[in-house]
Amino acid sequence: MPTFNSAGVPIHYTDEGSGPPVVLAHGFAADADRNWRAPGVIAALLAAGRRVIAFDARGHGASGKPHDPEAYDRDAMAGDVVRLMDHLGIERADLAGYSMGGFTSASLLAKHPERFNSVVLAGVGDSVIEPGQASMRGRSRHIAEAMRASAGARHDDETARGFRVFAEALGNDLQALAAVVSAPDRAMFDPAALAGNTLPVLVLVGDADALIGPSDGLAAAVRGAKHVVVPGDHLSAVGQAAFRQAIVDFLAECSPAGG
Repeated sequence: MPTFNSAGVPIHYTDEGSGPPVVLAHGFAADADRNWRAPGVIAALLAAGRRVIAFDARGHGASGKPHDPEAYDRDAMAGDVVRLMDHLGIERADLAGYSMGGFTSASLLAKHPERFNSVVLAGVGDSVIEPGQASMRGRSRHIAEAMRASAGARHDDETARGFRVFAEALGNDLQALAAVVSAPDRAMFDPAALAGNTLPVLVLVGDADALIGPSDGLAAAVRGAKHVVVPGDHLSAVGQAAFRQAIVDFLAECSPAGG
């Protein structure tokens, strides 16, 4: 179970297979195994001739879990990906992120496109290009409150309550997760940067994903992006065969393993 020190936070990762490297960034309250291995995405990428690097984001899984929101701003989360690539000696890679990892991947697409060959923005919608909107800030506040609530307390917000149940079921550090969603907004990227995108980008979402809302605006805002909708909601879409096949097919087209 290798780890490396990323700006003072130990980050756990796995590095498997050979071929063009693809880095996988998971969603909130999950980890690399639950988001990517259990649904069969890692196996599909390995079978397609890829080197797969999957990591546990700070605050999650086997990685370090600071309780200070300052440790989780967008630059810190995105910086872990770049530092992991540096640690492994990888100059450029394909990148796929789901939900929270999708936001991180969008930030990397905007700020560090020179490090990537292609980017998959999965499980994210138009809120990516609408940073700081009141509804998103409100949702984050409710989730943080739910994470910090005493055991057995009932939160009125259904989404926040669902995340608390999910987080507890997976044995998460609830205070760390509260810090993740309380991170400052100052490192948000400028969505206008996506209009000048030159990389192959896939926006990949579930057709019943009510959590993220519409994704057409995001696909339109990222120059040249391909938009694919598969069956499933926010939790189930990642486990669909069509989801992993969409990633495999996209990479085969834009970053061939034999190329």
